[in-house]
Amino acid sequence: MEDDRTKGSVVREGRADADPLGIRRRRNGRKRAPTFTKEPGFHFDYKDPQQLRYFITDRGKIVPRRISGLSAKQQRELTVAVKRARNIALLPYTAVK
Repeated sequence: MEDDRTKGSVVREGRADADPLGIRRRRNGRKRAPTFTKEPGFHFDYKDPQQLRYFITDRGKIVPRRISGLSAKQQRELTVAVKRARNIALLPYTAVK
């Protein structure tokens, strides 16, 4: 008798830590917020563009809350920080090609 694995069937493991692409998605498809945003007293700083780039798409748009995984208050704070950083030219308004 042959085993099912030798016939070419795909065996998938249902492990939660198996994430080959490193996307860290939940079951409902939402992305988890980064761990540095969960620290107590965390605030977005408009003078730190490297931190803000994590929440900006390659086109220069701000990532929506359902994708970023931030709370509503954090998302509002992020929006203000990104707009301030754009205003003083730390972040681009559009994608640079």
